[in-house]
Amino acid sequence: MMDSSEKRAKKILVCGATGFIGRNIVEYFADQKGYDVVGVHHIRPPFNHPGVDWVQGDLTQAQDVDRCLEGVDILVMAAATTSGSKDILSRPHIHITDNAVMNSLLLRAAFEKKIQHVVFFSCTVIYQSSETPLKEDAFDASQELVPAYFGGGWTKIYIEKMCEFFSRISKVKFTVIRHSNIYGPYDKFDLDRSHFFGATITKVMTTQDAKVVVWGKGEEKRDLLYVADLVNFVACLIERQQTPFEIYNCGYGQALSIREVTRKIVQHSGRDLTIEHDLSKVSIPTFLALDCSKAEKELGWKVQTTLEEGIALTIAWWKKHIGHHDAKPNT
Repeated sequence: MMDSSEKRAKKILVCGATGFIGRNIVEYFADQKGYDVVGVHHIRPPFNHPGVDWVQGDLTQAQDVDRCLEGVDILVMAAATTSGSKDILSRPHIHITDNAVMNSLLLRAAFEKKIQHVVFFSCTVIYQSSETPLKEDAFDASQELVPAYFGGGWTKIYIEKMCEFFSRISKVKFTVIRHSNIYGPYDKFDLDRSHFFGATITKVMTTQDAKVVVWGKGEEKRDLLYVADLVNFVACLIERQQTPFEIYNCGYGQALSIREVTRKIVQHSGRDLTIEHDLSKVSIPTFLALDCSKAEKELGWKVQTTLEEGIALTIAWWKKHIGHHDAKPNT
């Protein structure tokens, strides 16, 4: 029997637990005291990690959502259909329907089951391109989104508003995280589905032509955050958020050009490569950096990993987990 002075462990359910962000969150909280961690898996099989229980479910089906959320205290909504610029430009619809359906069902079930805290991962595609770091109030619904992000961006806004709606009619706490480009262990590293950073790691580490090819001019700028800092952000808000609903930016706070990041990756790879540009390939010429002063003030969160450190850590992880398998991409 549990001593009256002991606190019951909180049951934290991570949707998308076999994906990039979800897996990092699962492993972190499984290694912490005070949490019973459950991961939701669907198509990809679960992985082995001490302290993790698993439940199989299709989150686009209401009955599966209800079953997965039984007895849950904290819900982390990290499940999503994601990919890189190629799909965003050629098949934008794949990021819309399933994401809207699964997140709507999760929010309704969280409300009905009176879950304590819901964490939703939004995105920065809702912001306009800017040369200066943007705060949370920079989003203006009267402005057009970047055309390539129209569908995905408004889907994120819809789910953000659903979070706010349910926070107004319940005692469930909601957090929306507008995170920048995340990179690090367990990212997608195949060239068809990966984002810029993962694709560049694979190109640099596998090329046999003594060169790495960048799509477009490489002038667009991105805010890149190492995944461990995002996980720490989640830990901070679970422990410290006091209000029923909040939106927080979570990013590195600085924008670097694709060309500059590629140069740094090449430098840390130890390989002697030249950088070339394929101007026939698609690119999304936007500039973005996040002002995360709200999170620092209210949650005490700060970036811990420099870009140089994050690149080195990611390359080391790639060499250990992917490079020795004949450089096959992580799927």
